[in-house]
Amino acid sequence: MAARRDIAPFLQRLRAFLLGREHTVALRFEDGVADRTQPPPDVPGGPAHILSANYYCVRDPRRDVKPPIDLVQQKLLATGKDTAKSSGAKLPTPGAVYAWD
Repeated sequence: MAARRDIAPFLQRLRAFLLGREHTVALRFEDGVADRTQPPPDVPGGPAHILSANYYCVRDPRRDVKPPIDLVQQKLLATGKDTAKSSGAKLPTPGAVYAWD
């Protein structure tokens, strides 16, 4: 194993005395690092873990976004009051509306 690089032993003791503690060397050496014998992760498969017939356009979540739904218009259509749209009448609004300048 290679020797750790540091200053002379006399200067190490002087540094420890002046610091009031033992100095931690910022350099990384093989005996101070975790082993690389970690087991591989066991990650559960998701919706795209099978590669056969895995088309991007089918699993792209951005394609699920649709324009906002006009609930008032749907309610008017459900009740049969479609004349509000054809006669040019305004749709009902929730509460008083403040007219900005």
